[in-house]
Amino acid sequence: MPLSIFGFRALWSPYFLFFILAGIVLYFLLTKKWRNRFEGSEQVTRKEITYFLLSMFLLYVVKGSPMDLLGHILFSVHMAQMAILLLIVAPLFIIGIPDFIWKKVLSVSIIDRIVRLFTKPIISLMVFTLMFSLYHYPLILDYVKLSLVLHAVFTITLFIAALFLWWPIVNTLESQPKLHGLKKIGYVILSAILITPACSLIIFVDVPVYETYYSGEAWLKAMALCVPPGTLSGLSISGPELFTNMPTLYDQQLGGIIMKVIQELIYVVVIGKIFIQWYRDEQMNAEEITKKALIDRQNLEYHN
Repeated sequence: MPLSIFGFRALWSPYFLFFILAGIVLYFLLTKKWRNRFEGSEQVTRKEITYFLLSMFLLYVVKGSPMDLLGHILFSVHMAQMAILLLIVAPLFIIGIPDFIWKKVLSVSIIDRIVRLFTKPIISLMVFTLMFSLYHYPLILDYVKLSLVLHAVFTITLFIAALFLWWPIVNTLESQPKLHGLKKIGYVILSAILITPACSLIIFVDVPVYETYYSGEAWLKAMALCVPPGTLSGLSISGPELFTNMPTLYDQQLGGIIMKVIQELIYVVVIGKIFIQWYRDEQMNAEEITKKALIDRQNLEYHN
């Protein structure tokens, strides 16, 4: 069956689109029209604007476009959503917000203390891994997917955990602790290792474990979260098998593979960029040391 039977509202989430557009308008008001209200504000860069707009576009794709509806039908699509949301949208969002806005947010004492605590490398790694693993534990995921409030709260909490995970790597605030050089690379590698067990369990389990993806009754209840009740009650559908030929077990295993592959590709790119920047910094430091030594030598020869 085509997804179009669920209607425009379920497919394109116009209310969520309005939320995204409102966020973009607010961004330009804060960075352009109201920028002078912020102490130490600077002109927003093209890179920051591009990254923020890209993060908003991808956020709408994974949570507002037909991909979100398809994510309730195919577990593999759901995992692709999670990978994009947590591993791409989160760092792009951090980079896209200018430092003067982050400074204003972190000027609130309680927020600053929370960020400093949860962005400590070990804590941020453990919190993200725990939240991701709990969210994809079958009993918890099935329970969360049957409640609109719980689903929203858990997704937002997991996204915040992703922001904490990426903060030590991509934030550029001088007042905020951050990792440098090889420590960044070690942090990224450890993150990849910690998330592997959760993905492996999904990939290698030999039976379907998510009831909301294989049980018609549970699936229909979960679909009620993203399809208007009037539309859903008027359809004669019994389960996700009406929309795909892929066996539930294969779809489940594919989901774990997609999550791990996307993570590995993103982390390889991140590690590559970190290594190149670290190498350039080391080269610059070496050149500065060489120049200083040469100047000291010339001064010594002059005085002699």
